Amino acid sequence: MKISTMHLDILKEIGNIGAAHAATSLSGLLGKKIDMRVPNVEMVSFTDMMELAGSSEKVVVGIYLRIEGDVEGSMFFVLPIEQANRFIRRLIHDEQFDFSNNPVSEIGLSAMQELGNILSGSYLSALSDFTGLKIYPSVPGLSVDMFGAIVSIGLIEISQVSDSVIVINTSIFEDELGDFEEVQGSFFLLPSPDSFITLFRTLGVD
Repeated sequence: MKISTMHLDILKEIGNIGAAHAATSLSGLLGKKIDMRVPNVEMVSFTDMMELAGSSEKVVVGIYLRIEGDVEGSMFFVLPIEQANRFIRRLIHDEQFDFSNNPVSEIGLSAMQELGNILSGSYLSALSDFTGLKIYPSVPGLSVDMFGAIVSIGLIEISQVSDSVIVINTSIFEDELGDFEEVQGSFFLLPSPDSFITLFRTLGVD
């Protein structure tokens, strides 16, 4: 299957539509105007995906969910711990919160879970609306672990028949000047092989 720059640009545009919806929800949660953008979308190999995260052993905050319907597979949203800490501290008004501290506070975990619900729901809704495909996400799970351990669930399922991952890079930042620094994370979309064909066929790829 040959994926062109044009098809990745379409996925980027879909991502930006989803980001706009997510930003509206996050603005309500934070009480500030939040903007979100998708700087780029890439199609990479599993090896390159590990390098994008820093390494398979880098500890990150990861949100994992299953995708069902016309498209099946796995989806992950991954934030470096320092980026996740920055966002959750702002959200729960607790500058001492740290995902590295055990046990992690329940309110911080709940806030991160809500962030995962908003982001994944917004992106998948935009993808469904654009393609006309029925796409249903499961309830996201949350984990603080090495990147390789978090994504291994999705890789085991498709690594026998595929070596491609769609990476949707995401930036979250305050729309006005202030002390909210940009938070950068990445979505890793791992459709099943049949779903890869279904998804890209709707985008005009044979």
